[in-house]
Amino acid sequence: MKTKLLILAAIFSTLAGFSQKTELKAAEKALKSGDATSAKASLDGIQGMISGADEKTQANYFFLRGKTYADLAKKGDSDAFDEAISSFKKVLSIDGPKGKYADETNQRLAAITADLVNSAVEDNGNKEFKKAAEKLYLSYTLSPKDTIYLYYAASSAVNGGHYEEALGYYEELREVNYDGSGIIYKATNMESGQEEVMEKTQRDLMIKSGTYKDPIDEKTPSKNSEIVKNMALIYSQLGQDDKALAAFSDARTKNPDDVNLVLNEANLYYKMGDKDKFKELMAEAAEMAPDNADLQYNIGVINMEQGNVEEARKAYSRALEIDPGYVNAQLNLSTTYVDQGNGLIDEMNSLGNSKTDIARYEELKREKDAMFRTGAIILEQALKANPENQGVMTQLKNIYGALGDTENFMKMKKLLGE
Repeated sequence: MKTKLLILAAIFSTLAGFSQKTELKAAEKALKSGDATSAKASLDGIQGMISGADEKTQANYFFLRGKTYADLAKKGDSDAFDEAISSFKKVLSIDGPKGKYADETNQRLAAITADLVNSAVEDNGNKEFKKAAEKLYLSYTLSPKDTIYLYYAASSAVNGGHYEEALGYYEELREVNYDGSGIIYKATNMESGQEEVMEKTQRDLMIKSGTYKDPIDEKTPSKNSEIVKNMALIYSQLGQDDKALAAFSDARTKNPDDVNLVLNEANLYYKMGDKDKFKELMAEAAEMAPDNADLQYNIGVINMEQGNVEEARKAYSRALEIDPGYVNAQLNLSTTYVDQGNGLIDEMNSLGNSKTDIARYEELKREKDAMFRTGAIILEQALKANPENQGVMTQLKNIYGALGDTENFMKMKKLLGE
């Protein structure tokens, strides 16, 4: 009886081996004809038998499985990427770094990385940011030296509002000391006249060949400030302001001259309601970057909100010295005068009909109108440089109306199409 059982086992083993070979050949034939779906069916049919097969058969099976799922992924089945990668990695673990399938497997893993990135680009274009982030992260795990994929994964997650996932990616970027700075190599194509970006070696060869000219090595700035800013904003979004402030503190210790870090930390304090700290940091940033018009504008905004009118005007005026066409600074500078003029109206309305009250009323009216005219002059200059700016025209219309300047009031209404 025992002998019969052994014979039966041998028969079943032979049949299983025959079945495996048949299906593997069928899968290979289907792949050659471009029919990945049929190849998958053949491979799925023997999946349960593979664990008992010899290493040569196993390596062949997982190699074909990797090729099959890679093809399915490339044709649009995004879920197939994971299976393709795990299958190819299984090949390398069975076959070894110098095995029969090693070279082609590594080439195919590199191709999958490229396919993942291309698919992620398409997902981003379709606003499927979570899918894009996951594919980019998978690309990074396949090619850890390409940390840019991890950075893009974080960016995609942020764009989709998947903040916790983005935070994980950003934390990993900091762990690997990602900086993001580098050099872009450019040259001008002499035939088309267009400037093109390429690898340094290729660019240098093109210059030597005489088909390209004007080589440029363009430095790209560090992305460290942006990463810290985004991490801090996410921490803040999650109600973890202490962690956000700690992130800024750590980053500023490492990058003491980075004005963007100071600005973003200031904005966090502003969000937290600490306007004094915001003002302090903005002043610090202004010293670091005295020719930054945006800085001066923001200093003006916070002073305006805190009722420090003269300081606000000084900051707006400085912004306009740096950038004479800064429309928002012009609008806000004008508003400081209009608001000051409006502040006199309550006292005017409270006066009676006595000689003293009438004299006081006229005095206040002159002051108010002078404030309004100053506000109007600022915007008239702004309108010369920005003749179609609706905000400027609307504010001017309101000032002219308050001044009783009917001619200019109607002119603004006409310009506004009212």
